[in-house]
Amino acid sequence: MGATNRAAAVGTAAAGAWSNPYVRRVVEDAELRENVRVAFENARSAYSRLSNGKAPTKVLLDDKKFQKELKEAADALRYAGMALREGPKKKRRRGGFGRLLLVGIVGAGLALALSSDLRNKVLDLLFGAEEEFDYTSTTAPPAPPPPTDAPPTTATSASAE
Repeated sequence: MGATNRAAAVGTAAAGAWSNPYVRRVVEDAELRENVRVAFENARSAYSRLSNGKAPTKVLLDDKKFQKELKEAADALRYAGMALREGPKKKRRRGGFGRLLLVGIVGAGLALALSSDLRNKVLDLLFGAEEEFDYTSTTAPPAPPPPTDAPPTTATSASAE
């Protein structure tokens, strides 16, 4: 019976921990976990250099590798702390009104480019209907030349008679 109560208590504790936004951020954010790991490794390495038997003041002031590891650990902890203060990253919704508007504009452009009837209707709406007219000339047409079907008359044939 004690095992059942213990399992229930562990389940309740796990559910309570999962509802904590900081725990969720650590679980979901790989960059945050990497910063914590780097900070831990550099701090452990710096501590081992500090406690290797040399005088701590000499290690603090003269050991460049110790100073570099300590700086990297501090930077990683600073980035991890900033990420935790920001809280969980909110998932951005993709789409929305902007995407719908873009799809509508692209669709309308394609429809205008591919359909001449639609294109003519839009042009008529924008610039007014085209006026169709027949052109009639106000000047009289030139007189036709006289027919040239009659045989030519020559001066020699008229004098022979």
